[in-house]
Amino acid sequence: MASLSSQDSDPPPVYTATDLVATSILVVDDAFILRDRLAMAFQQRGFRVETAEGYDQAIAVFSARPTDLAVLDLRMPGRSGLDLLQKLKQLRPEIRVLILSGFGSIATGIDAVRLGATNFISKPADADDILAKFLQGDQPGPLPRPDAEFPAPSLARSEWEHIHRVLADCGNNISEAARRLGIHRRSLQRKLRKRAPEDPGQPT
Repeated sequence: MASLSSQDSDPPPVYTATDLVATSILVVDDAFILRDRLAMAFQQRGFRVETAEGYDQAIAVFSARPTDLAVLDLRMPGRSGLDLLQKLKQLRPEIRVLILSGFGSIATGIDAVRLGATNFISKPADADDILAKFLQGDQPGPLPRPDAEFPAPSLARSEWEHIHRVLADCGNNISEAARRLGIHRRSLQRKLRKRAPEDPGQPT
């Protein structure tokens, strides 16, 4: 029993920039709390860290200060992480990219790898989880069964994301977004004042 307890209490491995043979990483996520937390953790592990909240900002940042690695949220207002993945690979083919998804979509993860991602991982994931996936490289291990259950986004979360994608497509024009969504402008404004709902199974 003593030996088992000792094993259980061992801290998880901590990977560094040296382990990854990389010096820099780009973190792209519209959730600023997660983005900043990961950025701080990667800095502590020896990386130069660049951050962005979406596609356009990420391209601007990466064009000015390219990185060896990138961690991209799958779903963001506006263009998706898969779109960004393809663009980053065009700009720098050797970049290693990991797709971070809160939706447990195995099909989308496979698509990401086919489009050039090194790997993919479901949220919640910390810096060491992410770096471990990079180290696995093109060998992500056995995929879960096709019939495996994953927490689906709540209806509230899906609605929130859809509204913000439409708004981004309209150049943040609330009147046009309300027209496309088929709701009153004031109703849309009320929805926009709300914070993003949490996904099922996500920490509060």
